[in-house]
Amino acid sequence: MPDLLAALLLGIIEGLTEFLPISSTGHLLIAQHWLGPRSDFFNIVIQAGAILAVTLVFRQRLWELATQLHVPAHRDYVAKIAVAFLVTAVVGLPVRLAGWELPETVTPIAWALVIGGLWMLLAEHYAEKRGDIATVSWKVAVLVGLAQVVAGVFPGTSRSAAAIFVAMLAGTSRRSSATEFVFLVGIPTMFAASGFAFVELVLDDALGGEDWTAVALAFTAAAATGFVVVRWLMGYIKAHRFTGFALYRIVLGLLLLTLMPAGS
Repeated sequence: MPDLLAALLLGIIEGLTEFLPISSTGHLLIAQHWLGPRSDFFNIVIQAGAILAVTLVFRQRLWELATQLHVPAHRDYVAKIAVAFLVTAVVGLPVRLAGWELPETVTPIAWALVIGGLWMLLAEHYAEKRGDIATVSWKVAVLVGLAQVVAGVFPGTSRSAAAIFVAMLAGTSRRSSATEFVFLVGIPTMFAASGFAFVELVLDDALGGEDWTAVALAFTAAAATGFVVVRWLMGYIKAHRFTGFALYRIVLGLLLLTLMPAGS
């Protein structure tokens, strides 16, 4: 396959999966088994495209929060975003510095997809018994931060899935409210993670040899696709459950375990 086409497909996959509860890291690792491995810099750039997308989707909400901090409800909400981010940073940074690396086979990703799908079905079932609660509590903020770390350690889990369903179980049972909070927390979290990874590459002098055309194409594809997906998802979950995503994860995970039992 031509390299530019492979880069385009990887950018689209990143945009499609970064904010859907199906694991972007898992899908990219799987895709790169067929499309060829990419550099860490390439993966950082396409993730930045997805971050740009969600930032643009929530630009009005972000502007509202930034310019109306004098409103107690907005100040409280921003503080909870900050707490969730800080929990992720404080707990996740030591994991990163310890040298944790992504798996080289798809087996652990496949199991994470299956287990995560089952967890989503159960979590949404029990969360709905709480009623329609839109409030984000301090407990939810802390647990969302921890969930992001867990998802980072176990690729295939999905950062958005882990955080959204923890939020729903912990008290923010309204799907749209839990999802919006998780996405807003994800903006500083992912910017910080990408920035940290970029600095590591600079310090290791590992930025040479990139095909900048392929990188730019993949970044654009991730940003454009991510923008469409996030806008669609925020409308979809107002009237639909996450069941379809859970079933997709389970089926994909089982297919990978069946077709690739050795993991590669």
